[in-house]
Amino acid sequence: MKSIVEPEVTKELALQHGLTLDEFEKVLTILGRTPTYTELGIYSVMWSEHCSYKNSIAQLKTLPRSGKRLLVGAGEENAGLVDIGDGIAVAFKIESHNHPSAVEPYQGAATGVGGIMRDIFTMGARPVAALNSLRFGDINDKQTKHLLKGVVKGIGDYGNSFGVPTIAGEVYFDSCYQTNPLVNAMSIGIVEHGHVASAIAKGKGNVVMIVGSATGRDGIHGATFASEEISEASEAKRPSVQVGDPFTEKLLLEATLEVIQAGLVVGIQDMGAAGITCSSTEMSAKGTSGMEINLDFVPTRETAMTAYEIMLSESQERMLLVATPENEKAIITIFEKWDLHCVTIGKVTDDGMVRIFHHGILQAEVPAETCVLGGGAPVYIRETKEPEYFAKTRSVDLQTLPVPSDLCASIYSLLQSPNIASKRWVYEQYDSMVRTNTVMLPGSDASVIRIKKSKKLLAAKTDCNGRYVYLNPRKGAAIAVAESGRNVVCTGGKPIAITNCLNFGNPYKPEIYWQFKEAIAGIGEACIALETPVTGGNVSFYNESPNAAVFPTPTIGMLGVVENESHVTTAFFKKNGDEIFLLGTNRGDISGSEYLSREHGLTAGDAPYFDLAFEVKLQQCALELIQQGLVKSAHDVSDGGLIIALIESAVVGKELFGFAVNLQLNGIPLHKILFGEDQSRIIISAATGSVDRLSAICLKHGVPLNKIGVVTANTHSTINGAVPLDMVKAKDIFFHTLYEKVSQN
Repeated sequence: MKSIVEPEVTKELALQHGLTLDEFEKVLTILGRTPTYTELGIYSVMWSEHCSYKNSIAQLKTLPRSGKRLLVGAGEENAGLVDIGDGIAVAFKIESHNHPSAVEPYQGAATGVGGIMRDIFTMGARPVAALNSLRFGDINDKQTKHLLKGVVKGIGDYGNSFGVPTIAGEVYFDSCYQTNPLVNAMSIGIVEHGHVASAIAKGKGNVVMIVGSATGRDGIHGATFASEEISEASEAKRPSVQVGDPFTEKLLLEATLEVIQAGLVVGIQDMGAAGITCSSTEMSAKGTSGMEINLDFVPTRETAMTAYEIMLSESQERMLLVATPENEKAIITIFEKWDLHCVTIGKVTDDGMVRIFHHGILQAEVPAETCVLGGGAPVYIRETKEPEYFAKTRSVDLQTLPVPSDLCASIYSLLQSPNIASKRWVYEQYDSMVRTNTVMLPGSDASVIRIKKSKKLLAAKTDCNGRYVYLNPRKGAAIAVAESGRNVVCTGGKPIAITNCLNFGNPYKPEIYWQFKEAIAGIGEACIALETPVTGGNVSFYNESPNAAVFPTPTIGMLGVVENESHVTTAFFKKNGDEIFLLGTNRGDISGSEYLSREHGLTAGDAPYFDLAFEVKLQQCALELIQQGLVKSAHDVSDGGLIIALIESAVVGKELFGFAVNLQLNGIPLHKILFGEDQSRIIISAATGSVDRLSAICLKHGVPLNKIGVVTANTHSTINGAVPLDMVKAKDIFFHTLYEKVSQN
C-alpha cells in the first residue's frame, strides 16, 4: 500500500484546526513532543467548544444538578435520568444542530434528531417521544422559507421513519436568526431501572467493538464547524454536515436494546460529535482506563481513508461498545441478526492511554483524561460586560406610544404574526401518533404520552422567548423555565426536571458572555424555586450571522409527570355557559411583547413583569385545581397576551366557541390588558357553580381568582361589551397564516 504523507504539524496548522497558540503549547506539554497529525485532529475536536464546553463548563456547574428523583445528573452519561416510580426511569435530553442546519437544512435537522435518539437508547432507554425548538429569520424571506421547509422535512422524515412520535415543539421567527437558524432536538425515553447502561470503558482485556453503519468521510470536523461563527465561507463546509439513515438507526435501536437487556454490555456510547475520537477518550476517562484501537478493522465505505479521517468522521448510526470477551460472540450474533456491522477493533487497557494503530503504525497515543470535559481540556471564564444596547432598549418610553385606533384590527393583525399563528403546517408533517401512546397532540400547552406498565403519563414541552432574554437575560431565562413548567401544569402534570439547550453568540465577546452568565443564573434561580433540577443538555455558542448575534436563546425542555389520565387537561373551551376565570393578576406590561414588535416594530423595555415566588404558588394552585377535577380547560397567558390566550382557547378545539369577557381595568388602558405579556397567569374554564370550591383552593395558595367571563356558542366574542370579534375570521387567520406565508413565492 502506498504510504500517505501527512502534513507537518506546526503552530499555523494548529491555528487552522481551531486551537489557540496557548492550547497548542499545552498539547506539546502534555505529550512532551510535537503531536502527530492524527493527534492534532484529536485535540482540535475534543478541545473544540462543542466537545469540551471550555467556555461554559464553569458556569454550568453553578446550576442545580441534584434532586430526589434524579438518578443520573448533568454530564454523567449520554443523557439525564429521572425516577418516576413503578421501577421506571425517564432518560431525556435536548441538543442543537444549528450550524449544520444552516448550510444543509434537511440533513442538518435529520441528523440532529438521529443523534439525540442515540443518546437516549445508549442509556438502555427506548425512545418514546421527540420534541423540537426552531428559530428562523424573516418568514417573508426566500432563504428563510428554504431553511424552514428543509428543517421541517428533515425532522419529519427522520422521526417518522424511525417510528417515534414528535409530540411538541415551538417555532419562532425574527430577523436576528437570519442565516443562523436554531434547530434544537429533544428526545425522551423509558427504561426499567435494572436495564440502564453506562458510557464507560473498564476491565483490562475487555473488547472494544464498533457497531452500526460503516464509516465514511461525512461530518469530518463537524464539532469544530459547530464551534465557529456562520460566515460566507460556511457553505464550503457542507461536507462537515453528516448524512443520516433513519432505517439503519431503527435497526441499531433494536439491536442495542437487545444486547443491553441481555446483560452483555459493560459500556456503550453513541458516536456523535468527533466520532470514534470522542467515544474512545470519554469512555476511557470515565472508567479511568485506556484503549488500544486498530483502525484497520473499522468498516469503511470509502477507500483509502486515513487514520485522521476515520478518527474524526461523524458518520451517523454508529456506537462504540465495550464487553467481556465471553460475550463478544453473542453480541456479534445479535447485531448480525439485525443486519448491522459489529466488529471488534480493540481492547481496554488500564494505563489511561488511548492508542490508535493504522496499517501497523502507531498514529496516536494520548492520555484519555487530557482530552475530555472535566479532565485536561481547557476551562475558561471569559470577560463580561453589560450590553451597550440596553441604553437603547431601556430608554424607550412605552407610555408615549399611540393607542390602537381599532382594537379589532390590532387583534387580527397579531393573530397573523408567524410567532402567534398556529404551527399546524409544521406539526402535521410529523407523525405524532405512532406507537399510539400520545394522549395530547401538538398545539396544546404541552403534550402528554402514556407510559406502558404504569398509570402515570409524561407531559413535556420546550420553551423560550429569546426576545425576553435579550432584554433581560437573567429574568428572561427564568421566565423560560417558569413558562415551560406552567405549560406542563396546564396539561395536568407536575414539573420534575429540565434539560436545556443554550444558544448564544460568540463567548469571546464580553457582552455575549455577560448574557450567558446572567441567563445561567436565571435558570438556576427558577429551577431551585420550582424544584426542577438540570439533568443535562447542550451549549451552542457562535450563533452569529455576518451582521449580528442571535437573541440569546436558552431553550428549556421541561419534563412533568401526570399522576392519572383523568388529570389530563386541554387548553380549549368545552361547553357553552362555562365560566372563564383568570388565575393571577393583569398588569398590562407590554415590555418585550409580540404586540410591541408587531404594532410598533420595537424590541424594547425590560422583560415582562415576573415574580418567581408567586409563580411557584400559581403552579401549585393550578395543579391542585386540576387534580380536584374542577378545571375543564387551562391555558397559560404568554405570547400575544390575554386576548390571544382567549382566542386560542375558543378556536383550537373541534368545536368553535366564542366568549364574553368583562375585564377590570384598574386604570390600565384596555389594549395593554389585552396585549401585555406579564407572567404567571393562567386562564381556566369551569362549570357554573364552581366558584366557591375554586376560591377556597386559590385562597389557600394565595393566588388571585377572578371570574372574567363566560364561554358562548356564538361565533362572535366581546370584550367589556365592545370589541366585537368574528371567531370564524379569527380561526381562519390563526390556522392558515403560516401555510400561506410559506407557500408564497
